[in-house]
Amino acid sequence: MLYSLFDYLQESVNFPGAGVFQYLSFRASMAFISSLLITIFVGKKIINVLRKYQLGEDIRELGLEGQTEKKGTPTMGGLIIIAGILVPVLLFADLTNVYVQLLITTVIWLGFIGGIDDYRKKKYKNKDGLAGKYKILGQVVLSIIVGATLYWHPDVSIKEKLPIDSVSVAERVGAQLSQDGQYVLKETKDMITTVPFKKNNEFDYTDLLGDWAKDYGWLVFIPVVIFIIVAVSNAANLTDGIDGLATGTSAIIGVTLGILAYLSGNVIFSDYLNILYIPNTGEMVVFIAAFVGATVGFLWYNTYPAQVFMGDTGSLMLGGVIAVFAICIRKELLLPILAGIFVAENLSVMLQVSYFKYTRKKYGEGRRIFLMSPLHHHFQKKNIHESKIVTRFFLIGLLLAIITIITLKLQ
Repeated sequence: MLYSLFDYLQESVNFPGAGVFQYLSFRASMAFISSLLITIFVGKKIINVLRKYQLGEDIRELGLEGQTEKKGTPTMGGLIIIAGILVPVLLFADLTNVYVQLLITTVIWLGFIGGIDDYRKKKYKNKDGLAGKYKILGQVVLSIIVGATLYWHPDVSIKEKLPIDSVSVAERVGAQLSQDGQYVLKETKDMITTVPFKKNNEFDYTDLLGDWAKDYGWLVFIPVVIFIIVAVSNAANLTDGIDGLATGTSAIIGVTLGILAYLSGNVIFSDYLNILYIPNTGEMVVFIAAFVGATVGFLWYNTYPAQVFMGDTGSLMLGGVIAVFAICIRKELLLPILAGIFVAENLSVMLQVSYFKYTRKKYGEGRRIFLMSPLHHHFQKKNIHESKIVTRFFLIGLLLAIITIITLKLQ
């Protein structure tokens, strides 16, 4: 809103100082600061409201140290994060940008689904909350909207580097050139994405169908989008099991995605690093700045001992935003590295359940790989304090973030 207002003032009356809103760095900084302040100062009031309506956590007895003390801690704290994201984005981002629109939709959509789940669990003492099939259905519908928009929307494109000799003289007129002048940057709707450890770091989804089906790339792209959004969203949900873990991990991932979005949306940096140049994705930096500010601000109340839990209201939304953001900047195939903490938590549950069922069928008694799953509970069972577990997971998350950025040059 402020962006549109000051853009109008700059264009129409040349209002003094209005031009500062044209700078991405200024708007991203303002989004981060305002998001941080909103989550810290408004967060306390939201926590009090959650306490008033007795929306506290019901703790199952799992034999974990410090577990019983958490009973009654307000949940649905994801509302704090949602407010911390949406308000700055509405103020400082270009709301006509299709990528920003998709991310706002993701925040509201998954926040609503998670909120219904949390509310049913707490208000009606229904431990199952919203049925799993409905949560998955909601995630799938969102994924189809995201995938279809990214595939067909006219404002979504990439610019490929084509050898200048392969382009006609007429096409060279007015075209963008690479820094060395050897390539023409040609706008295309191809479903190309970034893949690590491969020459040129590029992979085209339509290659899976063959040349005969180039016009039907959505048959591959949309199912991939569904898988990634559902998987990452639920993995973030599983990670949200001890104080500050999912929040801090999401902040680290968010900073990395912000760097990648800035590089991908800048023609000079993308050319220098030899990565995909994706027009209009630079605006997503404003959104991710608010995202990081909200997650860092939420840690004010969510670090050990937590005063509030985000619940599914926050965790499903955080994972979904990370997935959609990565897909928009064509870095979704880097998520197994960047979101390695989420992947490990998810895999630990899958392996534990599968191995237990297999051994029960084979030996008549179920056996376990881990002392408990998800993975963070395994370390709790080994009597490692949860704050130490969270700190070590953060360090691993930082390492994975650095490795993710390094992969851009490993080709």
